[in-house]
Amino acid sequence: MTRHSTVSPRALAIASLALCIAACSASAPDTSGQAAATADDVPAAAERALPVVEEAFVSALTPEDNIDSPAAWTAPDGRVLVIATAKSTDRLVVYDGATGETLRTFGASGTGAGQFRRPNGIAVIDDLAFVVERDNHRVQVLRLPDFAPVLAFAAQDLVKPYGLWIDRAGDGYTLYVTDSYHDGEDAQGNDVLPPLDQLDRRVHRYALRPDGETFAVEALGAFGDTTADGALRVVESIWGDPANDRLLIAEEDETYANELKVYDLAGRYAGRTVGRDVFRAQAEGIMLKACADGGGWWITTEQGKGQTAFHLFDRRSLEHVGAVAGKTVANTDGIWLHDAPSTAFPDGALYAVHDDQGLVAFDWRAIAQALSLPACRRP
Repeated sequence: MTRHSTVSPRALAIASLALCIAACSASAPDTSGQAAATADDVPAAAERALPVVEEAFVSALTPEDNIDSPAAWTAPDGRVLVIATAKSTDRLVVYDGATGETLRTFGASGTGAGQFRRPNGIAVIDDLAFVVERDNHRVQVLRLPDFAPVLAFAAQDLVKPYGLWIDRAGDGYTLYVTDSYHDGEDAQGNDVLPPLDQLDRRVHRYALRPDGETFAVEALGAFGDTTADGALRVVESIWGDPANDRLLIAEEDETYANELKVYDLAGRYAGRTVGRDVFRAQAEGIMLKACADGGGWWITTEQGKGQTAFHLFDRRSLEHVGAVAGKTVANTDGIWLHDAPSTAFPDGALYAVHDDQGLVAFDWRAIAQALSLPACRRP
């Protein structure tokens, strides 16, 4: 996610120093978020000796789109489609999940059904695509494969939404949407972070229940911790694990920390963070690889400008398992784990945005081999 936030003059000084470091050394990692670290404290990605997993493909690059987040779906004919949000062109880009070929685009700028303004987060469940629009401050639901509009909602609640996670609830869904509203702008045009006691609406929840060809939507309220440790200062990515009553939410205020906050599904801060000791750049995409025995791994993104690192944490204990890097992929915003077998990827694939311009894919088997992960049978 690219944005500006202001916390204090000290934070601005740190950010300025980080920009200088990045401009002066092309090989330096993106360390602008580590307020507690100096340039000498943070090793370059190559110096960390991360295992390199080569991408199965790199799609055509379209920098004009400003690609943010992907989500994958298996069509009735077995073909995997990867749908990505294009923030600058207000549309969705559809890729072949096996080859990375660009198949089509959908949408245009506007406020109507099937139109978008700054689409950001996307998630797919069953035959539905849920798209968060930052500048229409709403969630739009489309039915695949034709992208037929189903409904749009939440514009009365959301201010500056970014990411989402969908949980099954009977024959419907519970939707969690992050909202990174701010307290105006400073003289330089940077977003001003609200006081902690005003960060209690960082995540909104909605219940969706089938109602004919559409859904009845019920707002379930919003949450956000207001203590120094648990507050969600700048938010986008969120994912959940119902089996362990757990939400992981990326903290993207780099002047504070690069980490994931742990909440429960009811919206209570669990008193724990993840990743501060290993992330060296902004925490971004989050996915869960679940195994039939209850184990598995959280897959998370460290958005290095020159190289993306994908960190894995144990599903149960949240202990760090290891990290890998791609041969090409860098500056990654969203990721999507397509945990369904396909001809191209029998054990599933991890899709990741590359430098705001396109999509890459990793064979899950290659990641598991690189980190010597045990076998994982799908639930």
